[in-house]
Amino acid sequence: MRAKSEQLIERARRFIPGGVNSPVRAFKGVGGEPVFLRSGEGAWLEDVDGNRYIDYVSSWGPMILGHRHPDVVAAIRKQAQLALGFGAPTELEIELAERIVAAVPGVEKVRLVNSGTEATMTAIRLARGFTGRDLIVKFQGCYHGHSDSLLAKAGSGVLTLGIPNSPGVPEAIASQTLTLPFNDAGAVRRAYAAYAGRIACLILEPVAGNMGCVPPLPGFLESIRQSTQEDGSLLIFDEVMTGFRVALGGAQARYGVMPDLTTLGKVIGGGLPVGALGGRRDIMDHLAPDGGVYQAGTLSGNPLTAAAGIAMLDALNDDFYVALEERTDTFAAELRALCVRHGRRATVNQVCGMFSIFFDAPERVTAFEHVANANSDAFARFFHAMLERGVYLAPSAFEVGFLGAQHSQDVLDATLAAADGALAAI
Repeated sequence: MRAKSEQLIERARRFIPGGVNSPVRAFKGVGGEPVFLRSGEGAWLEDVDGNRYIDYVSSWGPMILGHRHPDVVAAIRKQAQLALGFGAPTELEIELAERIVAAVPGVEKVRLVNSGTEATMTAIRLARGFTGRDLIVKFQGCYHGHSDSLLAKAGSGVLTLGIPNSPGVPEAIASQTLTLPFNDAGAVRRAYAAYAGRIACLILEPVAGNMGCVPPLPGFLESIRQSTQEDGSLLIFDEVMTGFRVALGGAQARYGVMPDLTTLGKVIGGGLPVGALGGRRDIMDHLAPDGGVYQAGTLSGNPLTAAAGIAMLDALNDDFYVALEERTDTFAAELRALCVRHGRRATVNQVCGMFSIFFDAPERVTAFEHVANANSDAFARFFHAMLERGVYLAPSAFEVGFLGAQHSQDVLDATLAAADGALAAI
């Protein structure tokens, strides 16, 4: 029973648009009403009605150590007793920046901001300021926040300049964005040939996470790195989801392809709101106050967030990711086997702690069109069947699930038992 959650969503709709402060929370992608949560510990969540769930949303990624990790809580408590914030420099900002630079290969300097949207927005502004160019390239299925330049979709062909896909975005702004098919290196080469010398940057999630988990095809990242370098355009990796998630140094360390700029978030704040922009020193030095590209934020580098992020990052190392990848690969294989046993045609993609299940999809899901044509109704039924069995998945067929340190073998076994029952029920 979720009677109190049902009461709360009705109350919320009176004061909050749609009753939620971020659209995916509204359960529009799966139907029904959202669950209102009250507490979390390790791999477990508890809602306002006292129901418990195994959590695979992990606050959309950052809870890689689990909820209420004692080191993170202690760091927040210690800083809160000193001050909640200043809007002035603190040593903690430097310490967090030092850890990021040490871990992420493509980052020589870093600017802390307050969200992933703010990080990608600033990265694009910086790329335009550095190159003196206006056009940007993005990919279908890759989400980079809700700034105007990135809320654009392709026109009649892959080389058509973008048109807005949200009211309130001027067509003149969206027209500066080219949207290409993910994992299509040929489309990238054609775009750079058609708009030679006009593209400021190409931005992508090196492992797509906002159309479900879709890894890059072999050679794809290397090819776009070559295209951008030959044109004098900048390559931006949006690692808000993959940074400190698929390897200690992010996807760029995992795949050995170095971007010019990197955006980060989620994990580096230990679960508190945060974002970051980092990259080559010569590019980063174009940011104010050293350079003319303006960016500012009253709460950027907030000491609570920095303290939590330092505690989180200090608990991570290469061995952690080796173990996480092994557990994720085994879990995905067992989930595939369950689908076969129940006669369900499904593809399970995974990359070190990230996973997605696509029903009635091709055997290899590598592009947005594969995801868009998958059976989202079957996913919605699976989602609710899992929720009723105490497993909390992302409420959308276009999002990923996250494993972390908290997902022990006992937790994974309980999840697979729930999936066995859910697949039988749908």
